[in-house]
Amino acid sequence: MSITYSFALREGDTRDFQVDMDARPVADTAGLPEWTRLGHCQCSNCPLKKTDVSHCPAAADMLPVVDAFRDENAYEKVTVRVDDGRRRYEKETTLEEALRSLLGLIMATSQCPILGELRAMAVHHMPFASSDEFIMRSVSLYLLQQYFGKRHHQTPDWELQGLVERNQRLQLVNQALWQRVHTFCRGDSNLKALLNFFSMASSVSYSLETQLRKLEAKLDEHGMGVAP
Repeated sequence: MSITYSFALREGDTRDFQVDMDARPVADTAGLPEWTRLGHCQCSNCPLKKTDVSHCPAAADMLPVVDAFRDENAYEKVTVRVDDGRRRYEKETTLEEALRSLLGLIMATSQCPILGELRAMAVHHMPFASSDEFIMRSVSLYLLQQYFGKRHHQTPDWELQGLVERNQRLQLVNQALWQRVHTFCRGDSNLKALLNFFSMASSVSYSLETQLRKLEAKLDEHGMGVAP
């Protein structure tokens, strides 16, 4: 399975990117720029060692997209079409939002051991997801994983502590990736896209209870809350 993002920017300027959803090998590292090397702004919680891995798997996978938009403005208008083989999405939006969606997908399907924790979400990728949708999908999928774990005699984490800890790990990775990209880009499109992604992870790490109360209120408003 693969997902294709097609960008239509200025008149006649189109750029296509295909993300393979199956487990893929680390990208060919020959000739990759310095900012993709593992030791360059390496994540403080990275479990990989420079003696074993020469380049950051996520950075190597992100390179074609980051390079293609390194000079672009975050608020440039773009029409993006996303095709996952089952359905097609299309939206007129800012380059920042489009790149946040695409880079998030690439990171979640990379060989990074930490970002790989998002692979289950990537399988059911929702392009251009809002913050509320990100929270809803993150919590729902995590609880489903806990339910399946319980069926296999594991102790479920109904309090979502593991979800909070996961997003704390993701924040550290995202901070380091931002530093990597910052050394390479002249425009701010990639940088703001990563900051947007960082903000979503932060909403789970530091204010999950607040976000859940907001979702509960919305469900109640539409008559879909917990029955008394």
